[in-house]
Amino acid sequence: MRSDRRPAEAGRYVLAFVMAGAALLHAQRGGGPPVAPRAGAPIDLTGYWVSVVTQDWRWRMVTPAKGDYLGVPITVEAKKVADTWDPAKDEAAGEQCKSYGAPALMSVPGRVHITWQDDNTLKIDTDAGMQTRLLHFGLSPAPANAPRTWQGYSIAQWQMSSANVPTQLRPAPRSAAEQPPSGQKSGALRVVTTNLRAGYLRKNGVPYSANAVLTEYWDLLKRPNGEEWLTITTQVDDPVYLRQPRLIALPFKKEASGAKWDPTPCSARW
Repeated sequence: MRSDRRPAEAGRYVLAFVMAGAALLHAQRGGGPPVAPRAGAPIDLTGYWVSVVTQDWRWRMVTPAKGDYLGVPITVEAKKVADTWDPAKDEAAGEQCKSYGAPALMSVPGRVHITWQDDNTLKIDTDAGMQTRLLHFGLSPAPANAPRTWQGYSIAQWQMSSANVPTQLRPAPRSAAEQPPSGQKSGALRVVTTNLRAGYLRKNGVPYSANAVLTEYWDLLKRPNGEEWLTITTQVDDPVYLRQPRLIALPFKKEASGAKWDPTPCSARW
């Protein structure tokens, strides 16, 4: 009975989040006419970004060995599932993309291309796995009968102050030279993703369930030398396969163009 309540609880959580966020955003703008998320964006995330692998190198740059689960707070049930990992079986089932779902996608080394699909939807394309995420601003949760997918359903909210993330995962504090100019907008993006298809947190079969909830904080930093860096702090909550939330911070560096964009399909082995 407990597991039957989880999808409904996740839906209520997301709805409460977006309603509170909408009210806060409206108040922060003085209660005036609504501003479309694209026009009111406090930071510009669009463009091409390349992942900078500064942590978990041995699990991200190569496929971990079967049974190597160090650093992931998995449950006993998760270990049982991971111990049966068989990439050939995934390939035969047409599930090569199990390690490219939203809870793991941004940690896959490669490039992302961020654009606006429309005034209320931010689009994230990845060259690794050729996946597309849509971040929806507004009050619309996933339809009740929507199929579960690798990328799930994401609801986004602009935050007009620093992201509320654990201290040890926050980007380095801005120096005086890195502060936004007077009058320039600053803030962060918060994204909550549900309605996921079960997949892998790591290539070697470390699982997340369909009940997992992904929460992300996207924070932008412009350095004095002109470089732009994006840090995506991710938290995965999974009542089935994780003993506690899994927290990681993923840095990206902005590129001048898409000249190095290299789309490659999902791989069950790499």
